[in-house]
Amino acid sequence: MLGLGLCISRASASVLNLNCSLVLLPMCRSLLTFIRGTQKMSSKKTRRLLDKSKTFHVACGVAICIFSVLHVCAHLVNVVNFSASYSEEFPALNLARYKGEDPKLIVLTTIPGVTGILLVLILFLMFISSFHCIRASKYEIFWYTHNLFIVFYVILMMHIVGGALKYQTNMEAHPPGCLRSNQSSSTEREAEDGKPHCREEPSFHHHYPQTWLWVSAPLCLYCAERVYRYIRSSDPVTIVAAMRHPCNVMELRMVKKNFKARPGQYILLNCPGVSSFENHPFTLTTCPSENKQSFGIHLRVVGDWTDRFTQLLLPPPKLGLEILPVVQQRRYPKIYVDGPFGSPSEDVFNYDVSLCVAGGIGVTPFASVLHALLDGWSGFKLQRLYFVWVCRELQSFCWFADLLCALHQKLWLENKPDYFNLKLYVSQADKLQNLSKEKYQVLTSRLQIGRPRWKLLMDDIGRANSGRRVGVFCCGPKGISRTLHRLCNSNSHTGTIFEFNKESFS
Repeated sequence: MLGLGLCISRASASVLNLNCSLVLLPMCRSLLTFIRGTQKMSSKKTRRLLDKSKTFHVACGVAICIFSVLHVCAHLVNVVNFSASYSEEFPALNLARYKGEDPKLIVLTTIPGVTGILLVLILFLMFISSFHCIRASKYEIFWYTHNLFIVFYVILMMHIVGGALKYQTNMEAHPPGCLRSNQSSSTEREAEDGKPHCREEPSFHHHYPQTWLWVSAPLCLYCAERVYRYIRSSDPVTIVAAMRHPCNVMELRMVKKNFKARPGQYILLNCPGVSSFENHPFTLTTCPSENKQSFGIHLRVVGDWTDRFTQLLLPPPKLGLEILPVVQQRRYPKIYVDGPFGSPSEDVFNYDVSLCVAGGIGVTPFASVLHALLDGWSGFKLQRLYFVWVCRELQSFCWFADLLCALHQKLWLENKPDYFNLKLYVSQADKLQNLSKEKYQVLTSRLQIGRPRWKLLMDDIGRANSGRRVGVFCCGPKGISRTLHRLCNSNSHTGTIFEFNKESFS
């Protein structure tokens, strides 16, 4: 009755089961962070694979969309064949109730048909809202539609109920191709054809549901982690200070009981006063240490969420740097912090030589690295750090100007002038202002106008570190990351191996 449509629908269903089980694993952030931080379980190659968790999640999602289209098309052909090739000989095997039944009626009056339509609609919403243009401008739409995955999995479990495809249960009593008693009345006919008579009518039953076998374990693992993260993030967070920096950037310093983090990690921030369900990722710019328990983030005020969040924290912006300590007269909004979670920038200390390239606010992952060096963290193998920071406006360097100067002074006093190699670039010369403060003279001497010449920069680093493995870490615009990735893959640096690491939130 069905022909090739049966094979395509069953094969695509198997691929969908596999991808629906794998797509949840990259979202188990706490589990991935634990694996990354356990040296016995995680080698450098393993951590680099974990850095691709977001890419793997997207690949599984694309595969689900592609094979869903294939699965739906195959079943639409099957429905037409059920109606056109209705078998009166085996009525229990038919999905159609009579020959020539309207295929649309079959789809709308069966459990597989109705649940299939709902699954397609949910998947379509999730796919459309995942585009970068929607995530960047309307993150709320992306967040709410993506959380429909819970409804998606519930309906997916129901999709197989009352199965459209069936198999025969009494193969021995009714072998395929056998002759019924009313088809032949002579034993000679049976002996001539070589076909036995059946002892009973064929019996059919729908296939045993297998989807739950695929998705139950990853789904339970993901739900268990979400419960753990909910309990962990419910601990109160105390805001220590909120500061407004130039170029529409805000710094937030917080304290949380038993909060521990490593340089390069990030957190998810939730502010019920802005949105009860939205969680936004921010890289830690300062981590707790033995001497201080506070941690901090820097965020650029772009979009509705950050704008409303800033209005709750600070009064209307004023010129210059404004520091608002926590006092009794001012009530800060309630916030919750989930994390920390691992990121590629954690591996900066795991190379002998590291090159950190930041574009604008992309400096935040490396700020915690610089703070760790300033605070005297030990136990890592890093021997030389190259730091390149590209900004459009000169005032952007004020975000961490004091940190850069303090680190330079510390290394100078420790007789390590070559340990930290700093290069600053201002891409727009028409927005230059004068860093007149005397304490910033160290930065002024390392400031260049224009964009870096990446190939010359990589060649210089390659010659200075011949025969060594250099970790390249990038957080910034896609143009910079693509160029660095291409240069790292090219074998123009004799004896020097560049390993590219791209910062991305999973």
